[in-house]
Amino acid sequence: MSILEVKGVRKVYTTRFGGNKVEALRDVSFSVEAGEYVAIMGESGSGKTTLLNILAALDKPSGGTVILDGRDLSKIRESAISAFRRDNLGFVFQEFNLLDTFTLEDNIYLPLVLSGTGHREMKERLAPIAAKLGISELLKKYPYEVSGGQKQRAAVARAMITSPKLILADEPTGALDSKSTDELLSMFSEVNALGQTILMVTHSVKAASSANRVLFIKDGEVFHQIYRGDDTNDGLYQKISDTLTLLATGGKTA
Repeated sequence: MSILEVKGVRKVYTTRFGGNKVEALRDVSFSVEAGEYVAIMGESGSGKTTLLNILAALDKPSGGTVILDGRDLSKIRESAISAFRRDNLGFVFQEFNLLDTFTLEDNIYLPLVLSGTGHREMKERLAPIAAKLGISELLKKYPYEVSGGQKQRAAVARAMITSPKLILADEPTGALDSKSTDELLSMFSEVNALGQTILMVTHSVKAASSANRVLFIKDGEVFHQIYRGDDTNDGLYQKISDTLTLLATGGKTA
């Protein structure tokens, strides 16, 4: 069952004085099945960030549709879009986006506080997630008191606590060292194995090789995709590297 359907999405920007139009996305179409773990890759300027903003309901396409769990995002009223985003999407960012004046616990609770969830229910939801992510002993600490990897774990917990239909991850390993990167990617695989759908935008071949499918964006279009199949992470890493070489040299995929 498709949890996300992207159909013929276009995005055209008009320059400041209306003299030129820039087509950031052109006829992008793909779907994501419930429980999939998909990575999106492409060179800078390929349209990845624009696509992510549209999927996150932070921007609207110039054409085409995005359907999340049966709902067309363009049909949701402006007054309701924030609540829809909060209830259906989880976000993991490169820079963590944690509030330094809040403990990790309060940062994780924030989406539930905004939706009016009671404190007892918040605690019940957080306990198993914190245990799974290994941060139960850190919840009373502040972001400046913990490592980058621990901050990212808290950010993942915040993304998971609303039981979202889809987690959107934007360069989640970009600010992490190699050890923390390995831990985060292992964590994403474990979370995905529990049934959580994940869509990750990344420049990192290593990060992408932890996914089950990789989409490549070039010049605003889906250029190619690779399925993991029976490949190990190393095998998928090599296939991704080969495809990125083709992207950079203008070659064609088989």
